[in-house]
Amino acid sequence: MVAICTSPVSELKELKDIFIELTAKNCNQRCRQCYIDFPLTKNIKDFIKVDTVKKALLELKENNIRCIYLTGAEPMTHPDFNSILRLCLEKANVCIFTNASFINEKKARFLKKVEKELNKKIIFKLSFAHYDEIKNDNIRSRGAYRQNIYALKCLDKYDFTNIINVSNYYCEDHSVILSKFKEKLSSIGIEDAIVQINEWSKEADGEFLTIEGSFDCTTSRTLTENGIFSCPFLSNDYRGRTGSDFTNYSKTVRLETPHCISCINNKEPMFSVDIDW
Repeated sequence: MVAICTSPVSELKELKDIFIELTAKNCNQRCRQCYIDFPLTKNIKDFIKVDTVKKALLELKENNIRCIYLTGAEPMTHPDFNSILRLCLEKANVCIFTNASFINEKKARFLKKVEKELNKKIIFKLSFAHYDEIKNDNIRSRGAYRQNIYALKCLDKYDFTNIINVSNYYCEDHSVILSKFKEKLSSIGIEDAIVQINEWSKEADGEFLTIEGSFDCTTSRTLTENGIFSCPFLSNDYRGRTGSDFTNYSKTVRLETPHCISCINNKEPMFSVDIDW
C-alpha cells in the first residue's frame, strides 16, 4: 500500500492586512537573495493600475484593515506611487517595502507632510542582507548598504518608524545579527529601528504534514493586477491565486510550494509586522 501525503491547508482567520503589489518585475536592483525571478531586462513596465487599487479599496470598505503594505519588486518605481500611497492612507496605516534607493531628505520631508495630512502612519521596511557593508553589497548591489544607512538617517530625522528587514543569507545566529545592527545604528544616532530577521531560501525543500506558528496567509491577502493571491511570495503564481477580486476570494490555500516551506520553517510572518500601530 502506498501512503499518499498531502500538503497542509492554511485558512484565513481574519483579514487584517492587505499587500498591494505595485509592480511584479520593475526594480532598479538585482539582489541575490530576492524571491523574485527577474528577466534580463530591467525595464519591465508591469505597474498595477490606479483604478485596480481604487476598486479593491472600495470592496474593502467594510473591513477593518490594520495595515496596507506596498510591495514590489520596488514599489517606489511606480509612476503613480504618491497617488496610490494617498489612497491607501485614507483607509489604513501603510508600510512601504523598499530598497531605499528613492529615499533622500527631500522625499522623507514630503512623505512626512503626507502622513500628517492624512493622520495615518507610514512605516518603512528597508532590505538588508548583512550588518557588514561588504557582505551586504555582495548579496545586494554595490553601494546598497550606504544607501540604506543614508535613507535611515533621513527617515529617522522626520521620526518615521523604520524596520530593518534582514534576509539571513549567511545563516548567522539571530542574537549576533541583532547585536551588530544595534551597535551600528547606535553609532549613527538611531536608537529605535526595528530589526526583523527572516530565514528562507529559494531552494527550500522538504515534507511537512502539520504546521505550527503564525503566517501571513492566515491574516492577509495580496492584490496584484492579475487578481488576489495568498501572499507576496506567491503573487502571480497560480498555486497562490485565491480569486479575481475582494468580493469573491478563497479563505483557504494549500501550502505546497518551496516558499510555503520557508514560511513554516520561519514560524513567524515573513512580510507583515506586529508593532503598536
